[in-house]
Amino acid sequence: MTEAASHEAAPVSLCAREPHVPADRLVAEMVPPPRFDSVRFDTYIPDPNQPSQIDAVKILGGFAEGLGGAHATGAGRRPVLGRLFARKPAAPTGPRGVYLDGGYGVGKTHLLASLWHATPAEPALKAFGTFVELTNLVGALGFQQTVKTLSGHRLLCIDEFELDDPGDTVLVSSLLSRLVESGVALAATSNTLPGKLGEGRFAAADFLREIQGLSAHFRPLRIDGEDYRHRGLPEAPAPYSDEQVTKAAYATPGASLDDFPHLLDHLAKVHPSRYGALTDGLSAVCLTDVRPVPDQSTALRLVVLADRLYDREVPVLASGLPFDRLFSEEMLKGGYRKKYFRAISRLTALARDAKGLVEQ
Repeated sequence: MTEAASHEAAPVSLCAREPHVPADRLVAEMVPPPRFDSVRFDTYIPDPNQPSQIDAVKILGGFAEGLGGAHATGAGRRPVLGRLFARKPAAPTGPRGVYLDGGYGVGKTHLLASLWHATPAEPALKAFGTFVELTNLVGALGFQQTVKTLSGHRLLCIDEFELDDPGDTVLVSSLLSRLVESGVALAATSNTLPGKLGEGRFAAADFLREIQGLSAHFRPLRIDGEDYRHRGLPEAPAPYSDEQVTKAAYATPGASLDDFPHLLDHLAKVHPSRYGALTDGLSAVCLTDVRPVPDQSTALRLVVLADRLYDREVPVLASGLPFDRLFSEEMLKGGYRKKYFRAISRLTALARDAKGLVEQ
């Protein structure tokens, strides 16, 4: 620690945090994350060279308008006795969902959150979460209670649908089938795999196959374009020295400071559903000695942490290796590669955000 840093308040350590998150918080937090709290369709800036982005705004706006009025089955609207004796309504016909198919950084999450905001229903009747957060909710509440909790909703938005996890995909497919029967509208996103961009509806075909009998309920919507997080922006800053990172951590109120290998070890002790709570109240995350992730399990945990930091707009200042060297070539060519490329993209954006923390 430098002499200058010793005069500042000590930063917190993520390794010292072991949050416990009650199930009701998991439900209450199924809303667009802070980064997307204020986004709307009219704040989405389409690439003029990508007509599919312009079309997506129009189509999703119409989809939101179509969700107005009563719940498709009247759930949540009738008195209790009326629901008990009423005839079970027919399952809704036609597409009750939309699937946003596209690469990294084309604004799918922005559009998905805009759909959530534009849907004319009370926030308590709309849910928004990542695929991982949805599976965590099932784990916390149980399958039947999750169905009961979400079945009265007007809309369920699922960001980053994970096509590479067969077990969880079947679980969520069963959940979505039950919710569709209850009249819940669905919207989902997933990334096209690296190397498959421009090859038609690769991700859409995979998605519709994996969710089995639900394909008739989804309208695939292709969104082309480049990663907006790096479109026209300067290169991400190179990693700083340990001394610079430590000094910035001590000079930044609300910052955390951790040794990267120690943080990776700590993540193994905290369930990924708690990574959001792990970052509560942080203004910045400062990491020293960033080095390649040693194995796939550790890498997948880091992906979840990167997502939560990105959602919460927490800058990441680091020393050691640049973030594009976190994952081995084998990982970047394997079945989880889309997650790793997403993490690199998001951590790079957060590294750029942290540039101002270092005194020039």
